[in-house]
Amino acid sequence: MSEAIVRVRPDMADADPVVRRSDRADFQSNAALPLAKRAGVPPVGLGGELARCLDTEVIAEVEVSGPGFLNITLADRAVWASVAARLADDRLGVPVTEEHRRVVIDYSAPNVAKEMHVGHLRTTIIGDSLARIFGFLDADVVRANHLGDWGTQFGMLIQYIDEHPESYWHTAELGSGDSSVSALDRLYKAARALFDSDAEFADRARTRVVALQAGDPATVARWREIVAESERAFGAIYDRLGVLLTPDDYVGESFYNDQLDDTIAELVGTGVAVRSEGAVVVLSEQVTGPDDRPAVLMARKRDGGYGYDSTDLATIRYRITALGADRLLYVTDSRQALHFRLIFETARRAGWLTDEIRVDHVSYGTILGPDGKPFKTRAGGTVRLLDLLDEAEARVRAIVAEKNPELPEAELDVISRQAGIGAVKYADLSTSRVKDYTFDLDRMTALNGNTGVYLQYAHARVRAILRRTGTAGEVDERAPLAPAERALALVLDGYGTVLAEVAETLEPHRLASYLYDLARTCTGFYDACPVATADEPVRSNRIALCLLTARTLEMGLGQLGIAAPHRM
Repeated sequence: MSEAIVRVRPDMADADPVVRRSDRADFQSNAALPLAKRAGVPPVGLGGELARCLDTEVIAEVEVSGPGFLNITLADRAVWASVAARLADDRLGVPVTEEHRRVVIDYSAPNVAKEMHVGHLRTTIIGDSLARIFGFLDADVVRANHLGDWGTQFGMLIQYIDEHPESYWHTAELGSGDSSVSALDRLYKAARALFDSDAEFADRARTRVVALQAGDPATVARWREIVAESERAFGAIYDRLGVLLTPDDYVGESFYNDQLDDTIAELVGTGVAVRSEGAVVVLSEQVTGPDDRPAVLMARKRDGGYGYDSTDLATIRYRITALGADRLLYVTDSRQALHFRLIFETARRAGWLTDEIRVDHVSYGTILGPDGKPFKTRAGGTVRLLDLLDEAEARVRAIVAEKNPELPEAELDVISRQAGIGAVKYADLSTSRVKDYTFDLDRMTALNGNTGVYLQYAHARVRAILRRTGTAGEVDERAPLAPAERALALVLDGYGTVLAEVAETLEPHRLASYLYDLARTCTGFYDACPVATADEPVRSNRIALCLLTARTLEMGLGQLGIAAPHRM
């Protein structure tokens, strides 16, 4: 279309020739409408001129309809050529679009000494999918797991352990990550209760915080034990979830502790932060509170201490100045929208965040229970992430065992893990991230409908066809296209476009929707087009479509962090 515009209107070569899929033809373009408006000519006439200049080797038919839309049907040969080219490419024809860009993605961020719970699910799953997609598009991805490993709670916990040694055992004796972090979580809750009820203990805990910040050897040693054991527990969950995060990606709040003074001093020196009643604050120039006064970011507290605002200011400064980020993504829930708006505003005013650097708060909604309220246990407590994963795997195991009772136990174990975790991930990623969704395992693990299990079965079914037919020979571009073949080939052609859309919008549900559409279109294809019994060259061409579909489903599911079993 761009070449046709250059031929017809060379003075408008910079125009964007919008071309989209259409239910009236293979594609539709509205290029003639804005061009005609700029040129002061009728769009129908200009549309006709453009149609006559399109490449007839690629396009079989162009119809000018309505006020000047171009309905475009591709030549069969061009469609088969695209299938062959994608099959021959390890990237399935997806171009590199993020080359030479460093993208820092802040996600997961659990708190040390606390168990991971349902509240960590969305940030971990969404962030990991974005990391995979940007990495595939050739960005230099920095995964940043901003652990909560610093602050008053650690003085409180360490002091409690010292005063109740019978309640704690050395790290080497703690056993598996799950049991040890459960014990730490219980100790933290006990310490919190005592801190709130005993003023003298609270004073001793605050003194211990000062000792930790000052580097007292005994306090720091205990803190390191707690952090190390928590990190082992996080790693066990990440391994089970199949996310990319490793210990090399753990950068806790403590990392920025020695940068806080310089960060705040720089903000004061540039006039971005001001002193107010003993504290150092940033008064927003963009956001006002309910009292019509500027919203406040607390850079340093009245007592000289630092909080979350201070750490996040130091963090964004470090990621820009030291890591050289070109794009920053913060994957946290929507309730932190104001906080990050103020952080980003401050970073811009300080000169750290420039027009060349893009920053996004990748916000998301809440996981709801059956009652439509934030998901809790029946007793009203926080739902442990491990318990959710256990239940999902058990549900899928029962479904797979009933459908395929001859599966060996070892294979059933692997499939149950892959499909159970995939069901949980897909339910999250197939929902627009800004929306709330209900955690419903019956729906998540269904074999039909828009579920991860359905997509995994669709992939396994295509692989089963390929095991029966063997691999394809060369694609014969001269063969005619059946309607179902054309429909599948055109959906396959959209894979690169949807990945680019995800990178731009930061909405992984677009990829999930694409894969679901691909699976359904593939079902229509092999219902209408026999593969194994077809004559050549139709047989080889249909095997090629099956192989490209299987590879696209496997690659796309992988970019969502979901396994694609070859058998189910």
